[in-house]
Amino acid sequence: MKTLVSLLLILLIIVGCHSSKNAVVASDTTSKVSDTVKIANEELEYEVIIIDPGFSSWIASRARPRGYYSESYLENKNQVYVNEWNSRALQPQRYNNLYDTRIDYDPSIRYGYEVNYLIFNYFVYFQVTYNQRLGGIVPFP
Repeated sequence: MKTLVSLLLILLIIVGCHSSKNAVVASDTTSKVSDTVKIANEELEYEVIIIDPGFSSWIASRARPRGYYSESYLENKNQVYVNEWNSRALQPQRYNNLYDTRIDYDPSIRYGYEVNYLIFNYFVYFQVTYNQRLGGIVPFP
């Protein structure tokens, strides 16, 4: 009986070692989406860079389409979100490192629909992803 168990154990070890020799390497053929969104306007001399893993795919799949919100709505919501963001950035002892940089958003500057749309959607993405509330109800897409 002992020899039978020993023989089965040795056979299992040999089969187990042999199976790892034929490992199949899967190649990732899907295209990678960049996690960086860059918005620049040379006339107004500003640049917005959003670096957050997953934001590019989130905006492509979950955000409301362009034109869904009016530009004035986006500007108003962005101002509320930016004020709260900057308030939290100035209190690192109270809030964690999610708010490490102030956002320089001036409501008197006309940034245009595209910039306001992307900033607004980043705030929605941020609030949903990190379970934060920057002001009011988050418009969940």
